[in-house]
Amino acid sequence: MSTTISPTPSRDTPEGAINHAEEVRRLNRRDGWLRRLPLLPALLFTIVVTQVPFVLSLWYSLTDWTITPPTDQEFIGVGNYTDLASDRFFLEAAQTSIFMTVAAVLLSVVLGTAIAMLLDRKFFGQGFVRTLLITPFLIMPVVAGLVWKTQMFSSLYGVLNWVLETLGFESIEFVSRAPTWSVVIVLIWQWTPFMMLIALAGLQSQPGEVLEAARVDGANGRGIFFQITLPHLRSYIELSVLLGSIYLIQVFDHIEVITGGGPGSTNVPYFVYQRSIGGGWRFGSASAYATIVVIVTIIIANLGLRVLRGLLEDEETA
Repeated sequence: MSTTISPTPSRDTPEGAINHAEEVRRLNRRDGWLRRLPLLPALLFTIVVTQVPFVLSLWYSLTDWTITPPTDQEFIGVGNYTDLASDRFFLEAAQTSIFMTVAAVLLSVVLGTAIAMLLDRKFFGQGFVRTLLITPFLIMPVVAGLVWKTQMFSSLYGVLNWVLETLGFESIEFVSRAPTWSVVIVLIWQWTPFMMLIALAGLQSQPGEVLEAARVDGANGRGIFFQITLPHLRSYIELSVLLGSIYLIQVFDHIEVITGGGPGSTNVPYFVYQRSIGGGWRFGSASAYATIVVIVTIIIANLGLRVLRGLLEDEETA
């Protein structure tokens, strides 16, 4: 009795090419899982500590639930979200968030770029000066808020009021008279070094031969900046704005330390804190507000990733 063995299709035949392609995909899939396997514990841990609470927050946002007085979780659908438009306090907090974020980001970008232009040249002690300028960004937000509130803004012994009194002016209670700007000034002080580093990286990546050719052709410093340097820094500035917006839209520590959430300084994250564990204990509506903040942050983060991807692609092309 003879056994017939069917020959294996050659790669040169259509059937063999299909089988070979499927085998390659299977091997690549297996290699991909083998490479990801060491990362699975970290991935599972991240999902547990981030995504599970977020899903619970989504559920809470669809309920009417308070702790004091204690009530059952009553499902109300999107009722908490539809109430946002009529919540005057939330709208004020949203306006404060927008103003704080836009003012702090734009001013820190402008100052950071200007300082980076000054540092983008050789001088004695350049490294030491650069280190000193970076220091504010490395200070904890709570410490920065305390330093500015007690040593800079204080009407009794603050540095700013000492300067004003030395010049013949009356002292000013900055925190009570301008709470929003008090927080914004501290944010600018802390985030200008970060913007400076990104702008400095962009300046140092400029092709030197292009700048030299522009100088040979008779271009002055102003023309070089607006025609060559600024267009080159555009992607870096966009990245600075997006990264700064992601972090500054969630500011909480500075507000808690400097103003305690007083009128004119309560942004959306602090408003969520007030509505939940800060005393309001309205976890349903607070979860809805927090969800809005997360969605806005995700949108900004996606824009930032696109800008970063484009920046990296431009660097590879160059």
